[in-house]
Amino acid sequence: MKWQGRRQSDNVEDRRSISGGGKAIIGGGVIGIIVLLLNVFGGETGQQIAPILEQMQGGQGQQTEAAAPLSKEDEEMGNYVRTLLAYNEDTWTKIFAEHGMTYEKPKLVLFKGAVQTACGGASSASGPFYCPGDRKVYMDLDFFEELKTKFGAKGGDFAIAYVIAHEIGHHIQTLMGTSSKMRQMQQGKSEAEANKLSVALELQADFYAGVWAHDNQKDLDVGDIDEALSAANAVGDDAIQSKMQGHVVPDSFTHGTSEQRMYWFKKGFKTGDINQGNTFEEIR
Repeated sequence: MKWQGRRQSDNVEDRRSISGGGKAIIGGGVIGIIVLLLNVFGGETGQQIAPILEQMQGGQGQQTEAAAPLSKEDEEMGNYVRTLLAYNEDTWTKIFAEHGMTYEKPKLVLFKGAVQTACGGASSASGPFYCPGDRKVYMDLDFFEELKTKFGAKGGDFAIAYVIAHEIGHHIQTLMGTSSKMRQMQQGKSEAEANKLSVALELQADFYAGVWAHDNQKDLDVGDIDEALSAANAVGDDAIQSKMQGHVVPDSFTHGTSEQRMYWFKKGFKTGDINQGNTFEEIR
C-alpha cells in the first residue's frame, strides 16, 4: 500500500519499549499456540483469553521487564501503523458523515508481550483485539510473523492493514450499537445459536475491512487484496480446527469459515456500501 509521506494518526499509543504491566506468558507452549489460533482477531472476546491461559498454566507467567529499545525496523512499522490508522480515520469519518453520524476515533495500542486494558490483562497469545471498555485496539506486531509461519498466510504488509481494518470494524459495531444488540440476542440461546451470532459479528467486521479497502483502492499495490484474502483464509475456523484437531466442528465456530471470511471481505471491497453488510440476516 502506498503509505510513505501520508498523514499519520496521533491516536497510536506505542508501549513496545516499556514494561508490559502484567504477566506475560513466556513461550506459551501448546496452550499458548491453541489460544493464538482459536482467538485471532478476537473482537470483544480475545481480551478475555489471557487470564484463562495464565490460570491453565498454573500461574507460571513471569513479570515482564522493560522491552529493548525499538529498532529502526520497529520504528518503521510504528509509522506504518500510524498511517494505516489515519487511513481508517479518514474513511470512517467520511462514511459516518454521509450517514448523518459522527465518527469517534479509537486509540490503537502497540505492545510487546503483555498489556493491561479496560477489559483486563492480555498477552500476545490473545492475538490482536478490540476492547470496548476503553475503545482501543491492541496489537503485538510479532503476531504477523505467527500469521505467516504458523497459519500459512502470505507475507506482506497488507495483512497488517487487513487486521487493523477488521479490529476497527469492531469499533464501528460498538459505535452503531451492533455489538450490544448481539449480546442481547445471545441471551437464552443455545451455545450453537450463540456461536452463530458471534460468527455474524466477526464476518461483519471483515465486511467493514473490505469497505475500508474499497475506499482506499487507489492507494493499493498489486497483490494487496490477495494478501488480505490469504490472511482471512488462514484464520477461518475450519482451517484452524483442521490444523489443530484434524476435523472441524461447525457448531463451535465463532469467527466463520475461511470461505465466509473471504466472501464478506470481498463483498465489502466490491460494494463499498455499509448497508450491504447485514451478516446476521444472511447466516440464518
